[in-house]
Amino acid sequence: MTTIGVLALQGAVREHIRSIEEAGAKGVEIKRKEQLDAIDGLILPGGESTTMRRLIDSYDFFDAIREFGKQGKPVFGTCAGLILMASDIEGQVDAHLGLMNMKVARNAFGRQIASFEADLSVKNIGDHFSAVFIRAPYIVDPGSEVEVLASYQDRIVAAQQKNFLCTAFHPELTDDNRFIEYFAQMVEQSLKTLAS
Repeated sequence: MTTIGVLALQGAVREHIRSIEEAGAKGVEIKRKEQLDAIDGLILPGGESTTMRRLIDSYDFFDAIREFGKQGKPVFGTCAGLILMASDIEGQVDAHLGLMNMKVARNAFGRQIASFEADLSVKNIGDHFSAVFIRAPYIVDPGSEVEVLASYQDRIVAAQQKNFLCTAFHPELTDDNRFIEYFAQMVEQSLKTLAS
């Protein structure tokens, strides 16, 4: 059984663990960087990206997460996690982890009051995916190696770059586990690739 960790510094950690287990993998809360050695994939959950970055630095996760991704292990960022993974953030001098070659905009659909659900068609996953947006970012400019998976009102809200996956929405907040299942499949595939 594959093991997927959820960075447990802030955000909807329990909901992600539930979705991982419903997708047939083992879910683990990650609170220490040493735990990264024992997992096959990592989810960076939603929350507040600036606060999450401070916590990542405080708990000495920054280099460890970057190295985890460079090894070819899958990383999935949701909402604030998408912002953490970007190489460029609109209106900010510095990015965070810089795992995906893309420029993103924060709180792009408005503040908390502008949270909403939308029905999306998602490449590689299917139609009628009910996406929950909460103070959501979006991808302004994807690099050439970034594959766009879904858009909403002409704004890119899901993408993949090799072993990195991101969504502007919260796939863990609905009963539709297709996105988590897709990530679990990415993790299984990476295990085969890294073992060969």
